[in-house]
Amino acid sequence: MPVPMAIEDIVAQGQPPAEAGREIGRSREGRPLVGYEIGTGSIHVSLIGGCHADEPVGPVMLGRLVSHLLSRSDSAPVRSRLRWWIVPHVNPDGAAHNAAWSENTNPLGSGSAYDLASYLRHVVREPPGDDMEYGFPRSANDDGVRPENQAVASFLAGAGAPFVLHGSFHGMGYAAGPWFLIERSWADRTAGMRQRLRERTAALGYQVHDIDRGGEKGFHRIDEGFTSRPDSRAMVAYFKELGDEATAALFRPSSMEYVRSLGGDPLTLVSEMPLFIVPAALYQKGELIRPPELVGLRAAATGPDGTARVEEMAAEIGIQPMPIEDQMRLQLAFLEEALATVLGQL
Repeated sequence: MPVPMAIEDIVAQGQPPAEAGREIGRSREGRPLVGYEIGTGSIHVSLIGGCHADEPVGPVMLGRLVSHLLSRSDSAPVRSRLRWWIVPHVNPDGAAHNAAWSENTNPLGSGSAYDLASYLRHVVREPPGDDMEYGFPRSANDDGVRPENQAVASFLAGAGAPFVLHGSFHGMGYAAGPWFLIERSWADRTAGMRQRLRERTAALGYQVHDIDRGGEKGFHRIDEGFTSRPDSRAMVAYFKELGDEATAALFRPSSMEYVRSLGGDPLTLVSEMPLFIVPAALYQKGELIRPPELVGLRAAATGPDGTARVEEMAAEIGIQPMPIEDQMRLQLAFLEEALATVLGQL
């Protein structure tokens, strides 16, 4: 029997109090990492957000999900059937470094979205080696792991694995629409989920981002709008083929690979919600075609009358911000459909 997610109630929630969770560690710069363990069920789910510094919507959504779960009674199916381990934000330092453009995430109003000019002026992203999605321990004695990754790994390892589902909620600067990444070994078990999620995406007025990267970096197209989630081994192989051994050596397991190493056969997923939607015609063979006017957006943002010029250029190209609430709705729809799929397999 499915467990309903009450999406609109979740979207309307505020952020949870830190004291409702527990401090599981500290970031490099000393900020607390808070994990929440909620529910008493035998079906275990792990969720994280914020691995990449410039992808703020996942942490906002997960914070609201935590608030919703805390507001439910112990007898509610979402708590009595499921047991959740959630770290809404694994990268608080990254959030601070991007606050200049992302600080309008809370509170949210209807239709709230990010400002493209501000994003272009202030966005910060970690390079390989500091990328937290590919920063989980290779072994118990893996030196050099970021303290955030070690804290999250310890939290999940002590959580009563195996998990049946793990989600890492990401975003993209630009895409033609929402893009959904799933465990490749679950491709044959998710056909219904994929169709329902495409229908829910269309119902909100969006088309899915549908590209075929031919297995590059572990991205194998499964279906319209669905690709296998990336893999650190494929990342390593990609850079080794380029002769870049130094970059290849920086990749550690992803959160998806780490959770699968804890046992079982969890459905792992990554949501990729665009901050800004770009016309699909600007994509070819999975790559964004970058005409001069698109390349010039960042330069325009830092020039005289930058905001007005970026708005003018974005209108010419057809770039539109994706409302933050819609990003959250589709992240939650992805989670809801994935849970229904997993529960249907038990």
